[in-house]
Amino acid sequence: MNRTRAGPAGTPDPQHNRPRNIPLTRVAMLTAALEIIDRDSVARLSMRRLGQALDRDPMVLYRLAENKAALLDGVAELVLAQLTVDPADADWRHQLRSIARDFRKLAVAHPNTVPLLVTRPLATPLSRRPLGTLRPLEHILELLTRADFSSTDALQIYRALFGFLHGHILNEVQELVEHPEEIDDLLRLGLYRLPIAEFPLLRGLASDLAGYDGAIELEHGMDILLTGLTTTLSTSPTRPRKRRRS
Repeated sequence: MNRTRAGPAGTPDPQHNRPRNIPLTRVAMLTAALEIIDRDSVARLSMRRLGQALDRDPMVLYRLAENKAALLDGVAELVLAQLTVDPADADWRHQLRSIARDFRKLAVAHPNTVPLLVTRPLATPLSRRPLGTLRPLEHILELLTRADFSSTDALQIYRALFGFLHGHILNEVQELVEHPEEIDDLLRLGLYRLPIAEFPLLRGLASDLAGYDGAIELEHGMDILLTGLTTTLSTSPTRPRKRRRS
């Protein structure tokens, strides 16, 4: 008999309708963890709460993730597994723009996972990170070396791309409106608190700040980035181009 538990607000949580006689898989566990993070936050995720969501003894979960850190790494892998990278794309500029769009869509769809995608990896050596989080890097390096960039230049392009993407995502998902009920942009953003004599330019940008469009800003940023990369880096003129498979 399946049991239905109430969620935080007292409403039934559909996660709890999973029959116990179905073997628990790592993907099912990570999916349930992602649902908790999406609904609440990373801080609200715990093995105990995840066990309740899956109707399992929390100790069973340690067979699939040795601790919460491993669980969070798995959630990051689950999200990044949805990032599409085609290393065989003959147009590397088009592919980088496509990757940027997909990465932004994932971050907007799962804003509470942004710390796992952006800041958490900084605390982990590259070689110790989950393999799933490194596959986009490997595929992008393959894409760029296929386009006859040197390995060093390919790594530089990757760093430039994700340096921009991480900054863009942090700006977009953390953009807060202080008084959404206000009509005047200066009041909505709370910029009226800034002394006009010290911050005349910032106060004057109230409408621009309020009209922020993440998708449009991403395209503008990619235009600048790709133009800069095309101007400063070039493919090797001495190495023969690799024949592509049909």
